[in-house]
Amino acid sequence: MTNATPEQEQLNGIFLPYATMKIHDFYEDRTHARFVHYTSAEAALQIIKSKRIWMRNTNCMVDYSEVRRGYGFFFNFFRDNNNKEMFIRAFEECSSGVAQEAIGLFDQWWKDISLNTYIAAVSEHDVEEDSHGRLSMWRAFGGNVARVAIVINVPYLSEGSRALKLIFSPVAYLKEAQVHDELLTVINNVRTNCAFLRSVERQLVINMIFLMLLVGVVCLKHEGFHEEREWRAIYAPKIFPSSLMESSTEIIGGIPQPVFKIPIDRRVSDILADLDLSMLFDRLVIGPSPYPWPMYESFVAALTEAGVADAGNRVFVSDIPIRT
Repeated sequence: MTNATPEQEQLNGIFLPYATMKIHDFYEDRTHARFVHYTSAEAALQIIKSKRIWMRNTNCMVDYSEVRRGYGFFFNFFRDNNNKEMFIRAFEECSSGVAQEAIGLFDQWWKDISLNTYIAAVSEHDVEEDSHGRLSMWRAFGGNVARVAIVINVPYLSEGSRALKLIFSPVAYLKEAQVHDELLTVINNVRTNCAFLRSVERQLVINMIFLMLLVGVVCLKHEGFHEEREWRAIYAPKIFPSSLMESSTEIIGGIPQPVFKIPIDRRVSDILADLDLSMLFDRLVIGPSPYPWPMYESFVAALTEAGVADAGNRVFVSDIPIRT
């Protein structure tokens, strides 16, 4: 979900080259692209009935070391004095002091980023998976309980996401050397676009460097997980707060934890109209289960109540033959 003016598009290409390339490739000039959220049937029913998507703290992820791993890659790059000087020098040609200020700002916020960042994860969805879902994802998510896949149409441009202060980015499955290569690409982009960057408000350049570092550490994942094709909605409540986001303390797996909730409900605010569940929803696939038809009836009823049109023809039962 982006809100890109031509100026912002150019800035994204300079500072977030990997993410920008992935976004353009996946959306392919379309206004919407389809993503899927694999989860338990219980959690899916809760999303539909409440019109809320839960965002969990990065420290509560299965691999809670991910953000620190990404930070380590960036730290190692800037620990090399040649790399740091090259990065700073590239920006000095455009706007004096912005690189040092942005890095200093990120360092000030690092403790909060490491402890107080929330994400919701989705995966890229292919047409071939419309009826059955993806076998590896059925195995990976939802545990030994009934599982479903909710397919949604995410808009490329969204005023709602701007109001919610959400950052939506693909995950990068990169090794440390590849991350360093991306940072060198950013340096070259800055040199090439120096005249443009001189025309941009200084604070915006600082914000883009900060955003580059934030997205970099939150959206890096071990290359062994590449088949997940994950994208993340990111919320940093103290850095970029939104009055529309909701929070509560929930017990998940026996662990009390803070949760932020994305309201996909136009009743909360008119600005969320393009993110209402009835607009986002594409289809729901019930995973391999001995109880597919009771689940089908339950989800059709819940979707209809939530305002989803023609729900009976938009719920499917996967017949992948795996033991549950």
